[in-house]
Amino acid sequence: MSKLHVLWTSGEKEVAMKVIFPYLINAKANGWWDDINLIIWGPSARLASTDLEIDQQLKDTMDSGITVEACQACTDAYRVTEKLISLGILVRYMGAPFTEYLKGQDQVVTF
Repeated sequence: MSKLHVLWTSGEKEVAMKVIFPYLINAKANGWWDDINLIIWGPSARLASTDLEIDQQLKDTMDSGITVEACQACTDAYRVTEKLISLGILVRYMGAPFTEYLKGQDQVVTF
């Protein structure tokens, strides 16, 4: 089974709208990966909580079967934890899980 974790750290909307979301949706639709997970980390947490277009992209991403999770240390720092939870995003401390992703067989890419 092939699994991809996309670590989204950029707070730039253009990176999300022109690179990350199109790749995720196409990768899922075309079966390029068996399982895809988007990780919101750092400045992307603030962007995900304040931009309605990004919110819709996140909903579409989750509706397509891609999992989305966010680093709670980051969401707490930006004071957006409750907002991301309300979008249906799994918010948890990501240090240990992300380390396991890196040490495991899954692929990880960072934007």
